[in-house]
Amino acid sequence: MGIWRYGTTSGGSTDDRNTDHRNTPVYGWHARERAGAMGVDMGELRGTHVPVLLERCIELLAPALDRPGAVHVDFTLGLGGHAEAVLERYPDVTLVGLDRDPEALAHARHRLARFEARTHLVHAVFDELPEALAELKLPAFHSGLMDLGVSSLQLDEADRGFAYSKDAPLDMRMNQSDGPTAEDVVNGYEPGELVRILRVYGEEKFATRVVSSIVKQRAKARIVSTSLLADLVRDAIPAAARRTGGNPAKRTFQALRIEVNGELAALENALPSALDRLAPRGRFVVMSYHSLEDRIVKRALAERARSTGPIDLPVELPGTGPSLRLLTRGSEPPTEQEVAENPRAASVKLRAAERIDEHEPASGAARERARMPVAGGRGRERPGARKKGEGH
Repeated sequence: MGIWRYGTTSGGSTDDRNTDHRNTPVYGWHARERAGAMGVDMGELRGTHVPVLLERCIELLAPALDRPGAVHVDFTLGLGGHAEAVLERYPDVTLVGLDRDPEALAHARHRLARFEARTHLVHAVFDELPEALAELKLPAFHSGLMDLGVSSLQLDEADRGFAYSKDAPLDMRMNQSDGPTAEDVVNGYEPGELVRILRVYGEEKFATRVVSSIVKQRAKARIVSTSLLADLVRDAIPAAARRTGGNPAKRTFQALRIEVNGELAALENALPSALDRLAPRGRFVVMSYHSLEDRIVKRALAERARSTGPIDLPVELPGTGPSLRLLTRGSEPPTEQEVAENPRAASVKLRAAERIDEHEPASGAARERARMPVAGGRGRERPGARKKGEGH
């Protein structure tokens, strides 16, 4: 983890900011300067970005962003589209932007340069938020946004290896300075483990057939490119199944990306620590793009939105009430207009919550228990209460 400072590098002088200390090979699909050192100049910026559900996110976060001295955390900064809108509309907000991708941070640093006095960019996975806030001496944050999944930069630039429609090295690392690549996974994992990854992370019904094709190919020669892998997947899936659902390789590529970057484990770790540091009356928005992510988010928010006290008491005991108030009914899908303007929003699911202020006035020593919705739309009934038709 490192804090990106405007005009200087993190952990070095400006004289060595163009030095790549990793000795990491640079592939030839695109000639570009690697973001090796913190704050490295990227040369020509690349990648485009249309922020998903921008206006809805701002609408949900607005009460928290309006607070004096508000700190907004963008957990997945990417190219900085959401962050730029927040900084433009709320001149008193301080931004903490996290991203594990050094190239994305370099783009965001350029994009947000005019706000540098109230911007802190952090090279980190979002589950490292506690360390980032501690280094910045910030005890809490008031507004937070997670836009999960792959960024526009990673998806659009062929040399990153995320796109099955473009020939590129089989990389898929969000941070290209760290960890195994998708090539390592495809060529090195045992067949049984590959089947598990494709089934669980990609929800691929034909995982066994796909892995069998991969194993046969890697016995002949190492699989090193996205196009070769995409062809293997396509040929392994029955023709009838290829006619619907888009590119047949998308589930395999999703599964490998999740495995390479440890995305679900990072999300499971990040949500509790983030919610612990959300200030009272602070607001938190998460956008996910597949069911595995959304399930984790739903569970984390729901756990804190319900009481932990005995179910048969009519009041909440101190410390047992919910700590979150859900701001959305389930997960919100995009509108038709949003999808028409930004097709990448088609699969998004948005959830939002607000931290309950524990110091809000309560009646006596305990607070009346909120009536919880149950099947059929009826509130929770107290034990022993007569139901319709049961006596007088």
